[in-house]
Amino acid sequence: MIIMVHSAYNAASIEDSLGAPEYSYWFVRRAFWPMLERFGIVVPVTDPAREVGAIQRTAGARHVSSVFFSFEPPHKARPGLGCPTVPVFAWEFDTIPDEVWEDDTRHDWTTVLAATGLAVTHSTFSRDVVRRRMGAAYPIWSIPAPVHAALAHHAAGARGWHAAETLSVTGIALDSRQLDLAPFAMQRAHQDGIESLRALAAHVAQYGPLPKRLTLRGVIYTAIFNPVDGRKNWTDLLIGFVWAFRDQADATLIMKATHFDPVRGLLPLLSDLAKLGPFSCRVLFIHGMLPDAEYQALIRATSYTINASTNEGQCLPLMEFMSAGRPAISPLHTAMLDYVSAENAFLVETFPHPAAWPHDPREAVRTSRNTTRFPSLVRAYEDSFRVARDAPARYAAMSEAATAALAAFCSDTVVAGRLADVFAHLGLPNGAATSDAA
Repeated sequence: MIIMVHSAYNAASIEDSLGAPEYSYWFVRRAFWPMLERFGIVVPVTDPAREVGAIQRTAGARHVSSVFFSFEPPHKARPGLGCPTVPVFAWEFDTIPDEVWEDDTRHDWTTVLAATGLAVTHSTFSRDVVRRRMGAAYPIWSIPAPVHAALAHHAAGARGWHAAETLSVTGIALDSRQLDLAPFAMQRAHQDGIESLRALAAHVAQYGPLPKRLTLRGVIYTAIFNPVDGRKNWTDLLIGFVWAFRDQADATLIMKATHFDPVRGLLPLLSDLAKLGPFSCRVLFIHGMLPDAEYQALIRATSYTINASTNEGQCLPLMEFMSAGRPAISPLHTAMLDYVSAENAFLVETFPHPAAWPHDPREAVRTSRNTTRFPSLVRAYEDSFRVARDAPARYAAMSEAATAALAAFCSDTVVAGRLADVFAHLGLPNGAATSDAA
């Protein structure tokens, strides 16, 4: 069987496209690739309109089945290419787009999903949202990215309190204890701050990514997010940390910004930090795409992974760190309902608020997002610190619960079984059903 796969970005373009719309689909496609290879020959396509039909015809002439997995939102999918098409998409809102705008009927997802006849998403929440609109019998599978197996071995080294930890980082790494925040104060941020960051980015570009050795101690919190995506709610995450630990020198927050432009990616973070006044806790900003070895080292150095987002389609960083046995600070909504619990996380309270679909230029209010209750976030920080410092047995239990929950959610066995069900539904080989489609 030939399995064609497509996303808007590929290995050559992703580093220069971090933070761009739909950039995360490349990471999802990369995670699925080895699993799809269990079922057939995986072939990447760059231009589906030109390539999919041609590959399907060539395969058909040799009596080989083919299928096209489109790792994009439904309005970017391309049904009608002469090959079974499976949209694979993340969704984090309680309604799906079902209206036309800009004279493009594909913005009405019900049209696209009816044409493909099936779909794959990454959480029970989004699966149920689609079925509420498309009908309870619509064939859609909740299949998360299979990230657990590659990271579960880190769980054995999980610990809340770090006596000493050294982290090497290439590229841009800024330390609040060594950084003059004055240029980034509000009245100067769009003048001095931009110039400071441009000079720093130019230095990195000229001399290459210079390794920086960061010595860490105490309780280490890590957040990975796109700073220009308002859904990530990094402002609350940062301010809540300083609010909780203003006088605590043994608390460190690592904010890993995922964006191709260091000025756009770091300036808002530094501007907000400059507003918070003197504090004893430590904030580290890391910018760019880390090599795999450095990313693994970041996981090992972390006590807790943090999420304060308004909505999530699956949240790969949270899944990865929890697979590695790192408990979370997280709200309990949207995709997190599948794997976050009071046993493996310090839960942050939220409440619904009217919102628009993120790609709707009309900004028409048709859905909702989840707003963080700030005092709850601060309590989660404070409680997690006490557990890491004073209750190693409870931390260990939370760590074990985290990796167990992610094994149940995104292990290779779970993902392979549900992919088999998709192929069985399409009548393709290697598709004997081995799990519940839901």
